[in-house]
Amino acid sequence: MPTDPVCGMELTSDDAVATVQRGGKTYYFCSDECRERFEKQPTIYTE
Repeated sequence: MPTDPVCGMELTSDDAVATVQRGGKTYYFCSDECRERFEKQPTIYTE
């Protein structure tokens, strides 16, 4: 089950509000706010 890397919420891929492709991986987000935070500083959430 995917987990939003910003807030840690578990969600299904169908429940995801947004996704981002980075480094060959798909990241799923519960909100546009979490996606925006991720896109501003992705290395915080991917390391």
